[in-house]
Amino acid sequence: MRLRVCHLYPDLLNLYGDRGNVLIICRRAAWRGIRVELDAVSLNDRVRFAGYDLIFLGGGADLEQGLVSRDLEKKGPFLVEAAEAGVVILSICGGYQLLGRYYRARDGAVLPGVGLFDLYTEAGGKRLKGNVLLRLAPELQTEIRQIYGRGGAGPPSTLVGFENHSGRTFLGGSVRPLGRVLRGCGNNGEDCSEGVWYKNAFGTYLHGPFLAKNPHFADLLLRRALARRCGEVPLAPLDDTLELHAHDVMKKRLQKGFIRVR
Repeated sequence: MRLRVCHLYPDLLNLYGDRGNVLIICRRAAWRGIRVELDAVSLNDRVRFAGYDLIFLGGGADLEQGLVSRDLEKKGPFLVEAAEAGVVILSICGGYQLLGRYYRARDGAVLPGVGLFDLYTEAGGKRLKGNVLLRLAPELQTEIRQIYGRGGAGPPSTLVGFENHSGRTFLGGSVRPLGRVLRGCGNNGEDCSEGVWYKNAFGTYLHGPFLAKNPHFADLLLRRALARRCGEVPLAPLDDTLELHAHDVMKKRLQKGFIRVR
């Protein structure tokens, strides 16, 4: 088996080590004997996104987001085409915002998005930052339990991570949030939503290599990517003792209020 993975704008969108998520996806695939072909795609590159199984887009600073927004005027339609065809997409922070309809900065300037997600983002006056705990959407919890089967304590129903953004993102009616915020701010600090989910495309404000502490969500992405290329393929179990311990430690700290969340 093999997977084709596209890292989109790795030279521009890589705040807080977002690239680590690509490494985790590739490593978890390799541990299962799945060959990964990884391509880096950036400004002015011509690419057929529908030929990939998984596309990753990280976050970046304002200057880099402006460059990417202009480049996505050309690439955007093909990215939307890939999402509609079921390609797995994971986007973080600035990348997540640019897959929506638009981002409006505090000075009123508007960066157009590609419209893959039914959402928009407005800059706020105060950064939303800190550690986050969210409960995954029920449908995603069910899917993850199916991946791991029965027995033991079962996979977590939560995600943990770190957010740092001034944008307030508001979802439209045709998309669903990735989960509900239990600690932290999430999409906008108001409605307890975090991230977005549409078909096999996901967006989140959880920065950095958040899949390291959320191996169950990494496997959900892998399973969906493999299913599109090969049909339903069971994932061989991995020893995630350390990863899940890291998840649980952060979860307990947040639940007990040991970490200030705003």
